[in-house]
Amino acid sequence: MKLHRITTAAVAVAATLALALAACGGGSQDASSSGGGGFEAEPAEGGTVQVLQNADFSYLDPARGWDGGVNNFYRLVYRQLTTSAPGSAENPTEIVPDLAESLGEVSDDGLTWTYTLKDGLKFDNGDPITSAEVKFGISRAWDPEIGIGSPYLKQVIDAPEDYEGPYKTGDLPTVETPDEKTIVFHLKEPFPEFDAVLSQVNATPFPEGSGEGDEFIHEIIASGPYKLAEYVPGSTIKLERNENWDAATDEVRAAKPDGWEFTIGLDPATIDERLIAGQGADVNAISGTVQPATLPRLQTPQLQDRTLQLPGICTTYMGLNTTKEPLDDVRVRQAISYAIDRNAIVNASGGTQLGEPSTTILPSSVAGHKDFDLYPSADGTGDVEAAQALLDEAGLSDGFTLTLDIRAQESMQAQGEAVQQALERIGITVELNLIDTATYYETIGTPSQQHDAAITGWCPDWASSAATFIPPLFDGRNIYEKGNSNLAQLDDEDVNTRIDEIKAMTDIDAANVQWGDLDEEIVGLAPVVPLMVAKTVSLPGENVTGLYSSANAATGGIDYVGVGLKDPEKG
Repeated sequence: MKLHRITTAAVAVAATLALALAACGGGSQDASSSGGGGFEAEPAEGGTVQVLQNADFSYLDPARGWDGGVNNFYRLVYRQLTTSAPGSAENPTEIVPDLAESLGEVSDDGLTWTYTLKDGLKFDNGDPITSAEVKFGISRAWDPEIGIGSPYLKQVIDAPEDYEGPYKTGDLPTVETPDEKTIVFHLKEPFPEFDAVLSQVNATPFPEGSGEGDEFIHEIIASGPYKLAEYVPGSTIKLERNENWDAATDEVRAAKPDGWEFTIGLDPATIDERLIAGQGADVNAISGTVQPATLPRLQTPQLQDRTLQLPGICTTYMGLNTTKEPLDDVRVRQAISYAIDRNAIVNASGGTQLGEPSTTILPSSVAGHKDFDLYPSADGTGDVEAAQALLDEAGLSDGFTLTLDIRAQESMQAQGEAVQQALERIGITVELNLIDTATYYETIGTPSQQHDAAITGWCPDWASSAATFIPPLFDGRNIYEKGNSNLAQLDDEDVNTRIDEIKAMTDIDAANVQWGDLDEEIVGLAPVVPLMVAKTVSLPGENVTGLYSSANAATGGIDYVGVGLKDPEKG
């Protein structure tokens, strides 16, 4: 499956403008602009790209952060052994070498993977990046306080059961560094997509001994083309060139701008107004999706020329905490699944132009997607009668009260209110618990802080496989005290067994068929309620170019690595 360059083909903007819940990627749909906005111009050398955003990043430390809001930023300052191809690539869904000379060499039994580093790799302070630094950075993923980000390293690499990272335990014996350029990984089981695992942001190298505690909360050590010049939490992040980055070692990042400036904490409506006006430095600005109320204003020819439409590839869903009564009863969860009004969720998110209802966990953009609807209703507004019958059977005819965690954003509150109204019809009272966006994922990913339910989204961490959806969300053996992605805390023996069986399959296409079947089995257990697949509309400044759609959730939306300015002196 391939995502194509964001082109200037004439596409009717009103039909596909969309709202994105997270910056994620992957999939097979085209992304396009609506007119001749000059997006094809090659970026010039120099200038500063402006990024306007509402919320701060979760973490600068890639061992902690993992949400779509920060992953694109990481792509500018950090590198890994492998990474996703740039959006401009012939096949942007590919995983390609980054710090490594090539993709991994795998042993016949599939348990050992070997990589060789390129020459001339350095951190922003000039120190060399060797296999020791790569190993150290990766081993941070096991630290119980810091390693709350991507789970794949811990799930796949055969670390000792009691290993807790380099600061608490020390050396990770199952990752070997026989010399400065060679690094060898030993896996628990064969995993044919291990190259993709090493493209995850928490596989970033760091100098040995660095990054303990909160060291990387406000400071970073860069390995990418940019380094941190200034960080005022909740206000500003400025990046400048990393003079120790060697472009000859990096075939992924064009790094045309001299710098990047992120302005944080802006009201979403204010962002839209600034981008529409396009004054001063805002001609060099990009942002996330526009607000629903802005959509009618994008119909003028001038704005259509620079409006970008990107495909929907992330599933928005409501996780139901199966450890809490009465949600530990499958009948109650199924009742909620029947009662949800997906049309109302879409309308709350801005209407039919901004998303489409989803009844599956896997979106159609991910290999392995299977069409099914286990909780149908005639008009898409929910089957109240079927839902009430299940509550009656569970002895809850009068309903109950649950607390729903949502992000403290207007559109997210609207989704929560749509859930309230739908479940009120079967006597379930929903109390909304608003959580700041910057800390939302950490909060709901900490079981001790979880409430009954939470609305969030999930995107593919690499585009080729449903293995990036089902295991992180539903493997009961990977429920962590922090950084937990199994929000439902589902621990079903049959599901766990099926996950193991499918992960062991070496034929990825055949495995994806099985993932689709497992998707249907899991939705039958109703640990989550799929709600919608959202799309994205963005309005970059008229001087911005190099705009390519990302094919990987590590970047999502517009792939930052190709972005630059037509005229560095403008703005």
